[in-house]
Parts: sequence; structure tokens; C-alpha cells
Amino acid sequence: MPRYALKVEYHGAPFAGWQRQADQPSVQGAIEAALARLEPGPHTIAAAGRTDAGVHGLAQVAHCDMEKDWDPFRLSEALNHHLKPNPVAIVAAARVDEDWHARFSAVERRYLFRILMRRAPATHQAGLVWQINHSLDAEAMQAGADFLIGHHDFTTFRSSICQSASPVKTLDELRVERVETLWGPEMHFHVRARSFLHNQVRSFVGTLERVGAGAWTPEQVREALEARDRAACGPVCPPQGLYLAGVGYPEDPFA
Repeated sequence: MPRYALKVEYHGAPFAGWQRQADQPSVQGAIEAALARLEPGPHTIAAAGRTDAGVHGLAQVAHCDMEKDWDPFRLSEALNHHLKPNPVAIVAAARVDEDWHARFSAVERRYLFRILMRRAPATHQAGLVWQINHSLDAEAMQAGADFLIGHHDFTTFRSSICQSASPVKTLDELRVERVETLWGPEMHFHVRARSFLHNQVRSFVGTLERVGAGAWTPEQVREALEARDRAACGPVCPPQGLYLAGVGYPEDPFA
């Protein structure tokens, strides 16, 4: 059966997350329903990461198996037609080897988190950012973030329902930058690793926001990490500012 890699963009607000659920809308369910309009029979797709409810995708990657030998461009166009009106788009499709796997072939995941800093309610960016009404110190947050980069036991920043076999992960990048936008100043968090624990990025950002606001010192982030205790974590920030921004593979299937 021909296998295809799909690069998927989606707005997470209407969905209960990526993963298919019996009684709630999901991104996976929407794509599988569109595939069923192209070829009959049940379809099961696999993705590089399972984003939570309200989390967005800029470049999620999934794969599907088809009976017909589809031209990748025609497959993406047909899926986009049947995905309407869901806020989901197949931005690229590519034929891959039958043993290629969207999750297990991946060597890194990249996330972006956006905080909008302004008092007036967000209009155009509503649901796409975490909005706060105070400014943040980017340098202080980066100083705290630097303690998290590397190979660590991240128990403190792991959800209590995380199913990962181990809390030990290697964080390759956690970069904080202030960005001036048309709608106001934002803080962007660029996070990169081979894999992540459940709620790890949102735990990082919620904790670092406390540093940027002056409620924590950067050194308290190191102390929280070393505590290996979920109770030592700062607040877990809301999901709407989080984006799965990209997935890395030994060879880019969409190149």
C-alpha cells in the first residue's frame, strides 16, 4: 500500500486535541473522515505528536496508507476539499517508503509558544496567544531557561498523567525572544527536543512567566528542576498560545 507523509496545519480551538476520540471532535478524526471520502474503509493515521485540546499545529506531520497510487499534490488537494469547513489544512504531501513512520522516524520536535503582553482584549489574535496584562523581562526568563537546557530529570515539569516511561529527557533549545507585532509586544518561546513529556512546554512557559514578571528569580527555576517534584513547578500556562511548529527527520520528506 502506498504510504504518504502529510504536513498538517490546524487551529486547535474547536478540537479536543489531535487524537481521535469517540464523542468529541479531533484533528485526527477530521483527517481520517476526509480520507474515507477518497477511499472507502476505515483509515488510521499516525502523527509525530499528540497535541492537547486547544493547541495548534503549524507543521504537524502524519502518515497515511492508501490503496490507490495518488499523486501527492492531488491527494493534498482532495483532502483539503473534504476537510472543509474544519480549520485543518494539508499544506504538503509526499510519497514515502512503507517503513517510514511519522512518529518513530522523527528525530526532533519543535514548539513555539506566544504570550501577548497588552491590557486591551485580543481581537484578531484571540485564541492564538496567551494574553497577559503586564510586561516580562526576556533576559531574566532566558537566564531561567538556560538551567533547563540539556539532559535532565524533568519530573517537576511533567504532568501527573504523563505516560512516558521516564522523566529523563534532553532539551536542545529553549530560547526566549521579544517580538514587536502590529497588535502589541509578544514573548516567543522556541523549544526543541527529540521528544517531550506531557505538558512539559506549558510547564516551562508558566514557570518562566513568573520569572519574567519578577515573582521568581532565575535561580528558582534551577531549584525547581533539581527538586524533581511536581509541586515545585510554577503555574501551567493555558494551551492556546502553543504551536507544534515543526518535526525533524534524517531526510525531510517534503524537500
